[in-house]
Amino acid sequence: MELIQSFSVDHTRIVPGIFTSRVDQLGEYFVTTYDIRLKKPNREPVIDVLAMHSLEHIIATYLRNDEEWKNEVIYWGPMGCLTGFYLILKGNRAPKEIHKLLLGAFKSVDAVEEVPGTTAENCGYYRMHNLEMAKYYANEFAAYLEANADNDEIFEYPKAERLVTDDGQHFFDS
Repeated sequence: MELIQSFSVDHTRIVPGIFTSRVDQLGEYFVTTYDIRLKKPNREPVIDVLAMHSLEHIIATYLRNDEEWKNEVIYWGPMGCLTGFYLILKGNRAPKEIHKLLLGAFKSVDAVEEVPGTTAENCGYYRMHNLEMAKYYANEFAAYLEANADNDEIFEYPKAERLVTDDGQHFFDS
């Protein structure tokens, strides 16, 4: 069975950043999935699940209300590994082109006084939020994005090459 594209990324070398996970063509249109990585996989503690849920609500609301980008946003949601988020946008832009958008989104969290959509009618588990921790992670990532805006490493995935033996075994090329 072929590995999906996101599993071809060397998670032992990835750093926090904004990466193109995949680009799909749907007829004449492109849709791009971005990996918004806040934590180094397997090397840093993951994002607290309550804070992750709050960041999902806050940043999804921000993105879908941003005048320039709201019609481009298809999806914003957490990674199962709790090290970051996926953002799906219409079009095919380089990660550097959405840096300003994401910096603004993460900076906006600090001004939020109440997580949007946290009622039983609006959310599948409305009690599972932590705004203060969401602010902590958002501020940490915003500062990182600012400090590394000119660092190409935060925009380019480290790829893992896999050697395949004659009998089909896969090995990482480290």
